[in-house]
Amino acid sequence: MRNQVMAYGAATVSLLAACLFATGPFSASAAAADPMAPKDIQATFFDGRSFTATTPSGVSFRIVFEADGTVRREPTTAKAGAKGEGTWTLGPDGFCTTWKGAKANCFTVTKAGPNAWSVMKGPELKATWTK
Repeated sequence: MRNQVMAYGAATVSLLAACLFATGPFSASAAAADPMAPKDIQATFFDGRSFTATTPSGVSFRIVFEADGTVRREPTTAKAGAKGEGTWTLGPDGFCTTWKGAKANCFTVTKAGPNAWSVMKGPELKATWTK
């Protein structure tokens, strides 16, 4: 019986170690990525040049954050997504958007890979931005 308990304990430790050191999109290293400073978000993205924003469900938009505090998006395919216009501001930990007809939402941005960034609302991935 003691050997069975020890084997079970070793298997549990191995499983936990595998989960902690996995290398996937939701790995511990991805979760530990440092958010970009608001001024760096502004310098990298809020310059009037378009980039692609893709939701976790696969809907993609061409998005443009203008230096004057406006933002607009267009779906990249006709089958999903809606055009939108709104405003942006920098927040203490990232940025906030207010789309016409909606309330403000604030996000952080973390590096997700070469030319890719994760847009997070708390622990939830809202979009991946690519340039």
